[in-house]
Amino acid sequence: MNTGSDHGTHESAPAGPDGATAGPDAQEAPHVSKAPAFIKANRSLHLSWQVGVFVVGLAVIGAGIAMLVLPGPGWVAIFAGLAIWATEFAWAHLVLRWTKRKVSEAAQKALDPKVRRRNIILTSVGLAIAGALIGFYLWKYGLTLPWNLKDQ
Repeated sequence: MNTGSDHGTHESAPAGPDGATAGPDAQEAPHVSKAPAFIKANRSLHLSWQVGVFVVGLAVIGAGIAMLVLPGPGWVAIFAGLAIWATEFAWAHLVLRWTKRKVSEAAQKALDPKVRRRNIILTSVGLAIAGALIGFYLWKYGLTLPWNLKDQ
């Protein structure tokens, strides 16, 4: 039987700037450290824990940035480092939540048939231009590499 602690206290979610009602994330509890209780009990140990989390997250993000130009899943590593930071830092939690929202919006926009059609057309035109340029080069110079060209 319900004791009445939450009976009849449901309020409608506040409206956001676009007039839509906010979801369950709008009334989210304040960010709390995910460190074990014995670490949170000692201030210096908790500070050391936070420094360690920051260093590990920074290393993962640094590796992700390197993987943007090197082989590897750069963006995945950057988001993983941000998720590591979000376990301890409220600002990182907010940035991660904002990033997730923007990625979801971009994914929905990319699924729009008009946007997909435009992207397919632009890709086709780009490939046709690249093919024409490669064809012209091969017609003019053959399979000779550009740095091996002599005055022809």
